[in-house]
Amino acid sequence: MIFLNDFLKGIIIGIGAVAPGVSGGTFAVILGVYSKLTSAIANIFTDFMGKIKALFSLGVGIAFGVLAFSRIMQYLFVYHETNVKFIFIGLMVGTIPLVIKDANKKGFKGSYLIPCIIALSITIIFTILENNVINIMPEASSGLIATIIYGLIIGFGTIVPGVSASFILMYIGAYEILLDALVSLDLMVIIPVGIGFVLSVLLFAKLINFLFERAYGFTYYTVLGFVFGSIFAIIPRDILGQEILLGIFYLVIGFLVSYYIGTKYSQ
Repeated sequence: MIFLNDFLKGIIIGIGAVAPGVSGGTFAVILGVYSKLTSAIANIFTDFMGKIKALFSLGVGIAFGVLAFSRIMQYLFVYHETNVKFIFIGLMVGTIPLVIKDANKKGFKGSYLIPCIIALSITIIFTILENNVINIMPEASSGLIATIIYGLIIGFGTIVPGVSASFILMYIGAYEILLDALVSLDLMVIIPVGIGFVLSVLLFAKLINFLFERAYGFTYYTVLGFVFGSIFAIIPRDILGQEILLGIFYLVIGFLVSYYIGTKYSQ
């Protein structure tokens, strides 16, 4: 049951990693596996086989989510972007009470709200800037150094909640290159991307785990600020009438699903 639980959570994190405008790290937070994930990765060489066993089902789920849903998510965001975004908003909102409970498990101080508000403000400012800048996608490279850099970006978006690696990759024109590589299993692209991803995850997981150990409350509320900001970032704009009603319907579905998963399977 634990294997299936982590596997399903991994799939959702993997989907978040490839969905434009969404962060895999955010879903790791709302599913209650963020601190477990970063702690295990940061100390991966301490009891290496034990850490591999602990992360195996989650890692398989993430890989499956990325590989199986890459094209599906691309199709959904092209033809059903508004509905998908409302579902993601519902998924995030549904687990906020549990995330806050986890953030407060070592106590709460009013000062924790300061980094939370700062992180939220940063996310909102970047969202506003993104929406007001004309995005002209450059020609991306599929060379060795470039693909390693793409992997670094994906790893950063996986570990840091609220950061959409997919959006960054779309902005630099690399999103389609990586989707095509995943679908066709082009190892000449996938392997260097994997190298960059592993390096990035190890580096940032160690940093975040250090912050959790030294300043749990401040760190978790900073993460929460990015999570709240990511909800604002994916709110659909310029929708009217029936689209709003349908969006609310999908939001409620996402809310109920995430609330059920959070209450029944949270660890």
